[in-house]
Amino acid sequence: MNFAVELAETGRLPDAVVRLGIRHLIGRRLREENARAAERYAELLEELRASPIALAPDVANEQHYEVPPAFFRLTLGPRLKYSACYWGEGVRTLADAETAMLELTLTRAGIEDGMRVLDLGCGWGAFTLFAAARLPRSEFLAVSNSRTQQAHIAEQAQALGLANVKTHRADVNSLALNGGFDRVVCVEMFEHVRNHAALLERISRWLAPAGRLFVHIFCHQRLMYPFETSGDGDWMGRSFFTGGLMPARDTLHNFQDHLAIRRTWQLSGAHYRRTARAWLANLDAHRHAAADALGADGDSRLLGRWRLFFMACEELFGWNGGREWLVCHYLFEQRRPPRE
Repeated sequence: MNFAVELAETGRLPDAVVRLGIRHLIGRRLREENARAAERYAELLEELRASPIALAPDVANEQHYEVPPAFFRLTLGPRLKYSACYWGEGVRTLADAETAMLELTLTRAGIEDGMRVLDLGCGWGAFTLFAAARLPRSEFLAVSNSRTQQAHIAEQAQALGLANVKTHRADVNSLALNGGFDRVVCVEMFEHVRNHAALLERISRWLAPAGRLFVHIFCHQRLMYPFETSGDGDWMGRSFFTGGLMPARDTLHNFQDHLAIRRTWQLSGAHYRRTARAWLANLDAHRHAAADALGADGDSRLLGRWRLFFMACEELFGWNGGREWLVCHYLFEQRRPPRE
């Protein structure tokens, strides 16, 4: 298996063969997880409650978030949205799909002009910069654990004249904030979280009494499993999601002690499939510049690893017509104390 991965990362296998291998691993993962689903789910819930909020935030930075922004400018869309985009009717380009998902997030989170908004795990600032331009009387705090992301957002906010944007760099395990936020937005951040209960309790304290939390995650329709790093088939965990978790669609329903789920939405995994395919197309169109941005210095494995990652995402979310792995949205509100 390790030799096959090396061949794939160094570009010595045709993409068609690589994709067959990816599908084989996906099928094997499903068989293994289905065989132990009920027992494993209950055990994992107990493990999550006993874990730190995030297991490996520094490793996540190395794998994703401290990668030079020049690389992502070449591979992502123009807004640098590093998460699933929305390919609704009539959407043909990655740029339009980025905007469509940002619009959907703004609407479903119920953010109005004049609100205080926390963008927790903000990535390259796609949502903060988009929403801050739309809602000039609102205040946005973009929180990331990445120096390069924080610097990028601050530079873009200044260039766009967005005085209503502030940035803050912190590890979520030790993040301390003043309260009073009207909305907290978390886009593909909870997948790096292990102790959902502890994080949701903190968010409840950061929210105003009438505040709400909007969460966007990728998930499996029924299975929950950690990204392991030790096995032959654990390439994704070792290379891109060390300490991460694939949540099930109902995982967050188990952690409503402080915030209650008000509404949920489900999107087909096909939206992520098309997003990953577009990222791969951009990477291939700018292959030499992307290698330079990564500092590959002749090491074809660095670029090949990202190609393999985008292909794996495309195949995973396209499995079973996008009905197996999904994108889900959740809107939480403060849990009201019981009436006397």
